This record gives sequence, structure tokens and C-alpha cells, in this order.
Amino acid sequence: MGEPTILHADLDAFYASVEQMLDPSLKGRPVLVGVGIVLAASYEARAHGVRSPMPTRDALRLCPDAVVVHGHFEKYLDLSSQVMEVLEDASPIIEQISIDEAFLDVRGSTHLLGTPSTIARCIRARVADEIGLPISIGIASTKFLAKIASARAKPGGLVVVPFGAELDFLHPLPVEAMWGVGRVTAANLHRYGIMTIGDLAAVPSGAFSSSLGPGASGALHALSWNRDPRVVRGGRRAGSIGSQQALGRGLTDPDELAVVVLGLADRIGRRARKKGRSGSTLTLRARFPGPRVLSRSHTLSSPTSSTAALAELGGALLRRAIEGESEPVTLVGMSLSNLSTDDYLQLELEIDAGDVLRAGSTLDLKRRALDVSVDEIRERFGRDLLKLGSAPERGVAPEEFRRLAEHSD
Repeated sequence: MGEPTILHADLDAFYASVEQMLDPSLKGRPVLVGVGIVLAASYEARAHGVRSPMPTRDALRLCPDAVVVHGHFEKYLDLSSQVMEVLEDASPIIEQISIDEAFLDVRGSTHLLGTPSTIARCIRARVADEIGLPISIGIASTKFLAKIASARAKPGGLVVVPFGAELDFLHPLPVEAMWGVGRVTAANLHRYGIMTIGDLAAVPSGAFSSSLGPGASGALHALSWNRDPRVVRGGRRAGSIGSQQALGRGLTDPDELAVVVLGLADRIGRRARKKGRSGSTLTLRARFPGPRVLSRSHTLSSPTSSTAALAELGGALLRRAIEGESEPVTLVGMSLSNLSTDDYLQLELEIDAGDVLRAGSTLDLKRRALDVSVDEIRERFGRDLLKLGSAPERGVAPEEFRRLAEHSD
């Protein structure tokens, strides 16, 4: 029968592991990422009871020797991309679900690369040797069970749940191990004497409809029997490319907000060009205290991936969104959609100086050439060498750090 082919790959204590890799003096020491709020903790800190999110002062009471670091957000994104490229070498069917984890279906790769466990060991070795990070992998017949298996494999391990052994593996585990069971749900189940997944499987499907709701009750019961029909949704082009920047207590100065928009345009444009994609529609979101969110969007006549075009259009959309507003902007997000392949570009006749929003105009071509040069420099010398726009340091809120600045839908 062979091995199951669904893999869940999850980087171990990702933010903290990156910090330990960047600063070798932190290896083996308890590390807290985030000032004010712990966004991530190394396994050395977790051994003292530190968890995220937790106030840093409380974490330091539990672990006085911990080292607190601000974190390197752009580096996390860069390393995440590198890890995903390793996973893509193992299978074209990959579904990234967060910055540090993804599902793979390797059924089409086994004839070339070996058994699923062989593929998993190769992934772990490559991520460790080429990138320098630890990664855990679970292999099972369903996405639900593969994710649980990867959690049991941590740190830096591999767990395979063979066909026919799923329930023997699953039922002894605590209900907290289930994907989607948090503290509140676990407490509700404990009140009824449900301590393990096997306990949950032994009761009727709708037994907890009154306390959990009929949908959640039925779904959890199905998962307790490893009934998960979801497939790994890979091989699809991203529907949008987006980025967002949290601004802590907020900004009101238009010049400072323009710098934020430029930084977002740079991130989106760089990622779009790397994927060979352009987009016609740019959507901007501005969040205010409350939280209250306003959105504005505009569709261009021709798709673009130009940083200059995205910055100019994004700035115009932001001005429209905040016109007449007196409250500070606490988050700005931009998303490029209506994506198409970047295979050709219709050139304009040189009848004027051009416009960055007119794809193929004289000015647009000059700005695109600059993008190419910047991309090449970053590819050769590192992304941190050239930066276009960033939020003023005083405006960045550490509690927003893990919202992730970039996403693909």
C-alpha cells in the first residue's frame, strides 16, 4: 500500500530560530521576539513556561535569562520564500497556509524522488543545510492528521502515520492537539469529561451542539475519526499579491503615510515581478482606531508590476480614503489583483514624457528599467541593501508584527 502522501511542513519556532541563526551567540539560549509582547519564543524559553502572546515582563519573570530582540521582519519573509522554494522542488502541489508552514501532496513525485518519508527527509536536510533552519514534518492520509503529526514531531523531527494506524495514533492524544480546539473549546469539552480525542470520538456527533454549536460539534466529531475530505489546494496562481503595514498608535502626517505606501508598493512590485505577474486592480485599506476600515480601489487600463506605478496609485487611493478623517491611520494594506502573466508589454509612441500609470509609456519604461536594476542588486547582495520606504520607527506596533506584512490569496 505504501505510505500516505500528504505532508505538513512546519518551521520550528520560526521567528526565534531565525534570530538564533542570525546571531550565533543566541544559540542554545532562551530568546523572546517582540518588545512589550512576546510574538515568538525559542524552545529554551518555552521550557520555562513562556508562550505567545504574553507580556514581555511576565515572560521575563518566568525566564529572567531570556534575551529580548525586536526581530527582523523582512528577513523572515525572505527566508520563508526560500523555504517554500525548497518545498516546490519536492512537489508542484503545495498549499502555503502561513509564513512558516505548508501542506504538500507528493503522490506525483514519488516515482522520481522516492517514498514520502524519503522526500520529507530530503526537505529537512535541504532546509537545514541550505537555509540553516529546523523544520518538522508530519505525513498522514489527511491534512488534519498530517498537521497533528508535524506538531508531535517537533522540534526538528519527522512523524509518519501509516495507513490503518490513524486512529491508534489519534485517539490517545489530548483534545487540545486537535486543529481548531483552543482553550475555550477544550474547557467546554473537559467539563463533560472529554479529555482525549478518543473520548470525543466515543460520543454521538451532536452531543455538544448546545455548547459548541451544531457546526463545530459535527466537525470536531468527524475529525476525531480522521474524516477530513479536504485536498491540498496547490498548483493555482495567486489571485492577489498584497502587503500590509501596522502603524501602532497611528500616523496622521501625509508625508509619513506616503513613505509607508512606497514601502508597500516596493514589496508588492518585487514579489509580482519575481512571479512574472502583473495586475490591473490595486486595492488599498486604511484602518483607524476602533477598528474601522476604509477601502478604495482602482483598475488600470493595462496591468503593471512597476513599483513607481503602484506607489503613485496607492498614494492617490490613500488620499481618497483618509480625506476628511481626523483619526490616525493604524494600518495600511495594499493588494494587487486581476493578475496576468507578464509575457508582453504594449509600447506607446513617444508622443510625450509619459506617465508611470500608462504601461508602456516612456516614463513607465524608465521606471521598469530601474526596477530591474534594483531587483538584480537585491538578488546578488541581499534584500536589505536597498530599501524603498518603511514605517517611521515610532509608529510600528510590535503586537501587529505577526499579522505578516505580505500574503498571497
